[in-house]
This record gives sequence, C-alpha cells and structure tokens, in this order.
Amino acid sequence: MTAVLPSAYTVRPPAKEDAQALLELVSDYNTPVIGFADYTLEDAEDQLTEPGFDPSTDGWLVYDGSRLVGYGAVFGKGDHRQVELDLVTTDLAIETYLFERILGRAEEFARMYGHPSIQLDAVNYQLDAARRDRLAGCGFEPGTTFHRMRIDHAGPVAVPEVPAGVTVRRGAPDEAGQRAGHAVLNDSFKGQFGFTPRSFEEWHAAQENFSAFDWSQLTLLELDGEVVAIRSCTNQFVEDENCGYIGRLGVLEKARGKGLAKFLLRDQFALDAAAGRAGTILHVDTNNPTPALGVYLSVGMQPVLVMEVLRREVTA
Repeated sequence: MTAVLPSAYTVRPPAKEDAQALLELVSDYNTPVIGFADYTLEDAEDQLTEPGFDPSTDGWLVYDGSRLVGYGAVFGKGDHRQVELDLVTTDLAIETYLFERILGRAEEFARMYGHPSIQLDAVNYQLDAARRDRLAGCGFEPGTTFHRMRIDHAGPVAVPEVPAGVTVRRGAPDEAGQRAGHAVLNDSFKGQFGFTPRSFEEWHAAQENFSAFDWSQLTLLELDGEVVAIRSCTNQFVEDENCGYIGRLGVLEKARGKGLAKFLLRDQFALDAAAGRAGTILHVDTNNPTPALGVYLSVGMQPVLVMEVLRREVTA
C-alpha cells in the first residue's frame, strides 16, 4: 500500500539553499536523543551537493506550510552495490512516506547498475531504540556498530618519532600524490563493512566538494619508496567540538605491524594540540577485521558515542 501524505503537506527536491532548514530539522531530532545536534550548516551543504547525488531523483523535502518537517535521501557510491539512506522526521506518517520513496529509488539503482540486489544501509544512534525498532519493522537487520573515539588534549602533546625507514609526506597537492593515497585507501579498506571502492575521479570529486577538507590534510607514509599508509583528516568537528577529525587511516597489509598506525595517530594528536584543538576524534567499526579498536584504545582514545548500521537487502 502506498503511503499518502495529508493534503496540507508539500514535497519537493532539496537544494543547497535548504541547508539551514535541514540543519534545524536534524538538530531538533538529534538533540533530544543524544543531547546535541551532531550536525553543522557545512555538513548540510556538503550533503546536499555531494557529487553523484541527484536531488531531483535522490532526495525529498516535506513541508507543512513553510516549515520543513521531513527529509529523506539515498546516496550511492562506486558500483552502487551498497547505498545509504538518510531519513529525518518526528512524524511517523512522513517517515513511512519517505521510506517508500527511498526504497523505490534503491530498487532503481539495482536495475540501473545491473545488480540482482543491493544493500541499503541506515545509520542509527544506539540510544535511539525507538527508531531502531521501526527500522527492524521495515526489514532492517543489524550490520555493524561504530564507536566514535576521542582523546582530549589538555596541553602540548609530544611529537612521536618517525618509524625507522619511513618517509612522511605531508599534503598531496599534486595528482601523483593524490593517486597514491587513493590506491592505498582502496587497498587497505578492501573488504571492510560498508566500504565501497571508488574510481580516482569519483573520489577526487568528493574530496574537492567537501568543505571541511583540503589536500594539505592528507598525509602519506612511504617505506622503501612506496606509499604504504594514508591518513586523511578534516575540520568537520572543529566548529561544534573544536576537535580534529581523522576521517580515514589505512595501512597496507604488508606494512602492518611496524607501528605506522600508532605513529599516524600520535602525530595527529600533536598537530591538533599545537593548533589549539580540544581533542581528536575518529570513528571505528567494532567488527573491523583489523585490530583497529585495540590500537585506538592503546593510544588513549575512548568511545564517546555508539552508532549502529542497520542493513536491508533490496532486490531489483
């Protein structure tokens, strides 16, 4: 049965100009659940302009008069075997309506990319048990759990010693460095939950569009003349928490066990402390096939927020 909205509601595609209204909607939803917005105006603008996201087909805004009361969107990367949904509203009728739109678009993705089925993922704060139950009622099952890890910097942090034989390349202003980083990223994250390899062109466009990132925040480690590790940082937690953020940290399998990940972590802690940041944040999949969580705990990071990924198979 197709969900129908009350006649007073209107629906239209989103645009960058809707970022402020989206920020207010997300803040009004998140604050009662976790105590803060966990979202900024730049986050909203980046989301609405993400390369590959077509607002005319992949997003919906629901208005009650002039007030935004619902937002739904579906995002795909690479070969679209796995896509992600975003759905924000406090009205269950609107939620049902938007979920049907999202599910229909996910089915279209499966047909467009020639897959018999694809995975549709939803991220949920663990504290939001009511939403988890509603998603379960729509066929979603537990996928994995992510911890937001944080370490606070009360003062200067010692700069770590560079591991023997390693060359540190700070920043990647040229295409050669960017391509090297992209290759390590795809290789080191291969097989991890929710990671979709992207072409260099698609990945580069996404990085260029992300307002909290610039190429000076990409750090590469070389061993015997080969790039074997990457750390990609952003400013997305500076505005609301005055924290640095490690978006991706990857080490090629053949270079693991040499202390490269711990060096990259401690090096970023020192950089963030020197910049006056209150701390450093990252996210880790607790089911990561590498012992990443143990590494982060060993350098003093602690979990501060838990998010679940719920997954549903969608057939073409």
